[in-house]
Amino acid sequence: MVKLITGTLIQSYNICKRQTWLMAHQIIPDQDHPYIEMGRLIDEESYDRDKKKINFENVVLDLVRSDEGDIIVGEVKKSSRAEESARMQLAFYLYKLKESGVNARGVLLFPEERKRIMVELTPELENELEQIFKDIERVIFQATPPPFKKIGYCKNCGYKEFCWS
Repeated sequence: MVKLITGTLIQSYNICKRQTWLMAHQIIPDQDHPYIEMGRLIDEESYDRDKKKINFENVVLDLVRSDEGDIIVGEVKKSSRAEESARMQLAFYLYKLKESGVNARGVLLFPEERKRIMVELTPELENELEQIFKDIERVIFQATPPPFKKIGYCKNCGYKEFCWS
């Protein structure tokens, strides 16, 4: 099942289970939504000296650095507002790398805020991810999406029109 799960699903799961279901069912958010475009621009324009967009199985790493022989995987975000969901997304990437025999550390990067947060894959974090995998599986195999529930993220969501109609 973990092969079906992506970092984007992990991130959305920690914000909105309905969004997770929609993404898993290939219902694409409004790609012209200003926040999606802004995120894309920040991702493209930040950290020019790093290797960017490394594809690995069902993972797309924003950037990879080497620090004294250690591999550092970076995840670039527009804002730290959804820091926990971004942390879990990065932890998922570290988990997938570890499964393939690559030990790495992670760093969340918020260039607009000049903020960085280190992320280490601990046994506790691995267990938390494994529970999330099971619940994502439960969510995405439902016949219909979870019911709409208005939360603070709704006003900036690319699915806003879908959920509010």
